[in-house]
Amino acid sequence: MRFLDAASFTAERPWGAVDLAGVDDATVRLHWTDQPYQWHVNDGPEVFVVLDGAVDMHYRVDGIERVEHLTPGRVCCVEPGDAHVAHPAPEARILVVERRGSV
Repeated sequence: MRFLDAASFTAERPWGAVDLAGVDDATVRLHWTDQPYQWHVNDGPEVFVVLDGAVDMHYRVDGIERVEHLTPGRVCCVEPGDAHVAHPAPEARILVVERRGSV
């Protein structure tokens, strides 16, 4: 058993992470970032939970870019094929659950 204070977690680089657990074929990671990620499309589902800070989640619906402001406790469920990019505002700690080895 181990305990972490997510609010004080930092990484050596943006989107650095600590692996918290593996659940069957999924990984559970705590990420820290102060920089946007990159536009991408996951090859499996992803659950994205802001624990500390805030994230502007940019995503596209029918080619139109939209933005959802995520604050602690907000959950974003990404389906395979959803184009998205996360922009911390200004930094964030995020719990991500996704298929092991997901892009």
